[in-house]
Amino acid sequence: MKKLDVTFVRIYLTEGEGKLEGLLQGLHNEHKVHGFTVFRAISGFGKSGKMHYSNLLDISLDLPVVVEFFDEPALVETILEELTQEIEPGHMVSWPATLMV
Repeated sequence: MKKLDVTFVRIYLTEGEGKLEGLLQGLHNEHKVHGFTVFRAISGFGKSGKMHYSNLLDISLDLPVVVEFFDEPALVETILEELTQEIEPGHMVSWPATLMV
């Protein structure tokens, strides 16, 4: 099995911010990352302390969303530099990882 060093990124957003579609388009069309996954949470809060949640009685359109992707470290560094203009500080996390190919 071959191993490839990559950088893994996790970005925390909420649906109501309106940033998700543009972020995904950029990762897919412009940067052509290996892939990404979007998780829609049922509950969460950030530095504002405002709770975002959904229950059976209401359908919230402002739930937490987590975007994860990985790619070669140099490409990820370029992407992160661009995203610092669009994503609030403290909402992106990255770490080195190993891809088994």
